[in-house]
Amino acid sequence: MILVLGSNGQVGFELTQQLKAAGIAHDRLLTPKREQLDLTDLKKVSTYLQQHQPQVIINAAAYTQVDKAESEPALAELLNHQLPAVLADYIQQHDAYLLHYSTDYVYAGQGDHAQAEDAPLNPQSVYAKTKRAGEKAIRARTEHAAILRTCWVYSARGHNFMNTMLTLAQQRGALRIVNDQIGAPTSASFIAQISRAVLDKKLTGIYNLAHGGETSWYGFAQAIFSEAHALGLLTKVPSVTPIPTADYPTPAKRPLNSRLDCSALQDALGIADWPHWRSGLTNEMNRLKQQDVKHVSV
Repeated sequence: MILVLGSNGQVGFELTQQLKAAGIAHDRLLTPKREQLDLTDLKKVSTYLQQHQPQVIINAAAYTQVDKAESEPALAELLNHQLPAVLADYIQQHDAYLLHYSTDYVYAGQGDHAQAEDAPLNPQSVYAKTKRAGEKAIRARTEHAAILRTCWVYSARGHNFMNTMLTLAQQRGALRIVNDQIGAPTSASFIAQISRAVLDKKLTGIYNLAHGGETSWYGFAQAIFSEAHALGLLTKVPSVTPIPTADYPTPAKRPLNSRLDCSALQDALGIADWPHWRSGLTNEMNRLKQQDVKHVSV
């Protein structure tokens, strides 16, 4: 039995769809929605686990509203730290397996080099600190778990940078986008694809997972507009002005360096051809085109 928590989120949705396409029977795949399982009630979570006895848990659920977490630290702590601890306890007690997702925000985020898994950690925001606490809780409780640190996640559905940019492009003629935060935009479908390989091998430990290459949010926005216009998803491309992070203050501090070295995961999975972030964007744009999405709500 496989349990997917957060099956309606970006990564959870893509992974659920891929597992179904791979032939996982409906009665072997648990994807409870919020009305079926309230993840903020840890007693109910424990009861649900004991009732269904999953042998694999995929935890794609999290508190991901980075800025809002600054004013809701208790909820972020519950979902990002306490919930993973409960899952890890179950995993250890039942000799099961956990796949959990974390974030590049746990790193110090300095310099201009790609950060490997052993790079210095220095989470700066409530979101980042609670995600790091979740990692530590899992590692302290069980060795039967893989933790994937992802970066700049987006998809053709849901709330993310790509869909926000497409909406703003239809509303405004000019945009100002941060140009000094650097990372690799990573599609949820790619994360799901690699997650399946991790599940097949039952890898354990902490691994970075992001597309290849690097860009800024400004560069990502330009690529989004260029591809969307070429596919007919945008009739007009807005002008885009690069700005420093200092000119766009937010409640939560974000790292300037979100580059991730994914060579450890590549080696563990034996994947030589690691796709570039532009190929991921092209795939997601083509999915939007196939869906004939002319307006993406945020």
